[in-house]
Amino acid sequence: MEAENPQGLFEKILFCTDFSSNADFAFSYALNLAKLNPNSTLYLLHVVPESDAQFWKNYIYEIENVDQKAKQDIEERLDQTYRAKIPAEVRFEPIFRIGRESHEILAVAREKQVDLIVMGRHSQGSLQKAFFGNITEKVARQAPCAVLIVPLSYQEMLRKRPSGPLSGE
Repeated sequence: MEAENPQGLFEKILFCTDFSSNADFAFSYALNLAKLNPNSTLYLLHVVPESDAQFWKNYIYEIENVDQKAKQDIEERLDQTYRAKIPAEVRFEPIFRIGRESHEILAVAREKQVDLIVMGRHSQGSLQKAFFGNITEKVARQAPCAVLIVPLSYQEMLRKRPSGPLSGE
């Protein structure tokens, strides 16, 4: 059976980050998939939650160029955490949005027509999940493409293995 996409299964990979340790762990999966799929594009999406953005706009109005300062801070974090790890042969495009995380992730996935969304999963208590919902769950349920969810507990499991990708071998 001939594949419809001869260049690779994932031409457009969307990695979503909140700059947490779990997102950093999930990044390694997104980057490896981009390396394994020549000519693919790795999009990195960071969404500033709308409520946080409104807080900054409403309460720090006396600082000029708040939006520019926030974007600069995010760019610096991006450089420190991810950009240095991306080899020159991987096409990379950072995207920043303000809004509801799940909504923005799904919007970017549709706009860019991505083949895969990669994101980490945080453990949430049932009370937090009941009140705020679960971003990862919403994205997985409504995504127009495949979704790779990397749980933080998997990183711990890999560390406990006698040999493997995180054991220093």
